[in-house]
Amino acid sequence: METSGMNIAALFDFDGVVMDTETQYTMFWDEIGARYLPQIPNFGLRIKGQTLIQIFRHYFEGMENEQRVIEEQLKYLEQNMAYEYIPGVVDFMHDLRRNNVKIAIVTSSNEQKMVNVYNAHPELKGLVDRILTSEMFPRSKPAPDCFLLGMKIFGVEPNHTYVFEDSFHGLEAGNVSGAKVIGLATTNSREAIHDKALLVIDDFTQMSFERMLQV
Repeated sequence: METSGMNIAALFDFDGVVMDTETQYTMFWDEIGARYLPQIPNFGLRIKGQTLIQIFRHYFEGMENEQRVIEEQLKYLEQNMAYEYIPGVVDFMHDLRRNNVKIAIVTSSNEQKMVNVYNAHPELKGLVDRILTSEMFPRSKPAPDCFLLGMKIFGVEPNHTYVFEDSFHGLEAGNVSGAKVIGLATTNSREAIHDKALLVIDDFTQMSFERMLQV
């Protein structure tokens, strides 16, 4: 692909794509599901990619007391969880920057949660051009609103946009947006997501600007 004079954007989901947090979230939400919704198996996987508001609306409607308890427990988890980069992602972002690619983190997490991340990794904001959180778009994944907002902010066409996602909802949102979707096999297996992405990778250790353009 000829890239001179072309605007290119890379939009990264956060959990399971930039930071390895999904195991901790899955354990938390599986415990919540077992406690309140035992009739729904694998609750932690079922809700991945959704905002807290979306989860409450779909599964805890009218359960105000339970919502308050869950929100407090989630707040505690996010204040104390380990935020570790997915291998290779920082070097990959630096490579994108050297090639003038616009970079955004596009997450279903809210700003309150991201403050905890910034406290743990103050350098994160300097790795990207924008961080878009759940407060910034009306519908969460699997709706494509978050990725469409990223394209609008950067003035980039969908066919010049690369989305990096791990969850089923996120992969669906990326595909509906018209972007080129690259899947991370960090939350779901390669077999489970191979038909939902143009390329599936385990992490970013082998990724580069040039390899991304080949997708």
